[in-house]
Amino acid sequence: MVFKEATFKGEKPEHAEPPHPAWLEAQVADALSVAGDVDASDVTVTCKGRRIILSGSIGSAEEAERAVIIAASVKEVEEIDNRLAWP
Repeated sequence: MVFKEATFKGEKPEHAEPPHPAWLEAQVADALSVAGDVDASDVTVTCKGRRIILSGSIGSAEEAERAVIIAASVKEVEEIDNRLAWP
């Protein structure tokens, strides 16, 4: 089977629609998992359009703030809804 590159008259098409939610969720979850200063093992990442919702539990308010900063740094993320709870 041969796959051809997607082109339109020899040019790559431009995509105006936002990235697929699963892709964006995975990007944010990966960014949180490799951050050394955040334990995101109990954090759930969901996506509504380009808005990321962080929910679950985290160690402290400082970690929650850092998680928001990390999520906001991912390309294509426009808004963060922080629903994280800590002891």
